[in-house]
Amino acid sequence: MYPVRIEGERIVLREFEERDLDASMAVVGDPDVTVSLSFDTRAREEQAERLAADLRRALVEPRPDYYLAIADRRTDELIGFIRVGLGGHRSGELGYALRKDRWRQGLTYEAAQLMLTFGFEALALHRIQAACGPDNFASQAMLQRLGFEYEGRMRHHVFTNSAWRDSLLYAKIINN
Repeated sequence: MYPVRIEGERIVLREFEERDLDASMAVVGDPDVTVSLSFDTRAREEQAERLAADLRRALVEPRPDYYLAIADRRTDELIGFIRVGLGGHRSGELGYALRKDRWRQGLTYEAAQLMLTFGFEALALHRIQAACGPDNFASQAMLQRLGFEYEGRMRHHVFTNSAWRDSLLYAKIINN
């Protein structure tokens, strides 16, 4: 399914575009943002390569994931990203990040609601899981508000910022 465009009240989930490189650096190039992610802060050159790979991957059939830009609905400027990676047995894994100046406005929650609806309805997923760091209380609260249930702690789940980090696993299941 390409291209995907999902409109919300304040944001749009859309395919990445080449013009998103500079705006994406406010997310992946900011150590205050990436400290909670599963990868280290990226330099512009590395992000340019990643963005090009993401653009190519969106065209693969079947798609391995739906990795979409979170864009401000008024300006269409990228302010973050959201992804549902597809697994076996009608499952998916949710991930997201938003640039720091847009935190605490409910935009990630809106994006996650849109992606969950897309995942459960358009993709007919049965289970969507998400992992976050034990210190990421905002993400834990948001996942619970979205109806995810805590399933457990994955020890030494990701290596980022020169250290192994545990992750807390949450999941939402729909009987469809």
